[in-house]
Amino acid sequence: MPFQQAAFDQMPIVGILRGISPEALEAIIPAYQEAGLTTLEITMNTEGFTGMMTAAVAEYGSRLNIGAGTVCSEEDLDRALAAGAQFIVTPILNETVVKKCVDQGIPVFPGALTPSEIYQAWTWGATMVKVFPASAFGPSYIREVLAPLNELRLLPTGGVSLENMADYYRAGAGGFGLGSLLFDKKLIEAKQWPALQHKMQAVADHCRQIRPLKDR
Repeated sequence: MPFQQAAFDQMPIVGILRGISPEALEAIIPAYQEAGLTTLEITMNTEGFTGMMTAAVAEYGSRLNIGAGTVCSEEDLDRALAAGAQFIVTPILNETVVKKCVDQGIPVFPGALTPSEIYQAWTWGATMVKVFPASAFGPSYIREVLAPLNELRLLPTGGVSLENMADYYRAGAGGFGLGSLLFDKKLIEAKQWPALQHKMQAVADHCRQIRPLKDR
């Protein structure tokens, strides 16, 4: 099932799920969808990744974008795509992974930090460049990178919060990679699914409210 670009453009958040159980995933995905979020990443260093990815895409792949994260090698990529991943996210810059995704028409969000890494990822054909860890420099860094390279689309990941999300939008961010802000470990461990959905809904609502700031 193909990546739904329009759905991502309407809600440009990649939710990052790491280290969860298949049972938790079964409860989280419906809540995620009900909260109005559209794009979900399951990291490959999650135990049981292959089975969870295959099952999630089979059941929800026509309604959500479900992709693989922490893809660090060509072998990782092949395993992720075989499991049905609809997009790929990396924490590092791997030319083979990026170019293979581009050749196969798979959206790819490679991780990069320096201006040279970010620009290299973009020239290889990245859908967006995941600026990671964004917390190392903050929103002003996004603004400064985009000043001479304004054609880039950047996805800050790591340290993005409700308090600084608007600043990132003003700086020119095209979206966000979010982990703990969406997926509270205590709520997941306690199986408090309505409370978790409420938290995810608050993030989605906040994103909608601040998006106009990007155009000012």
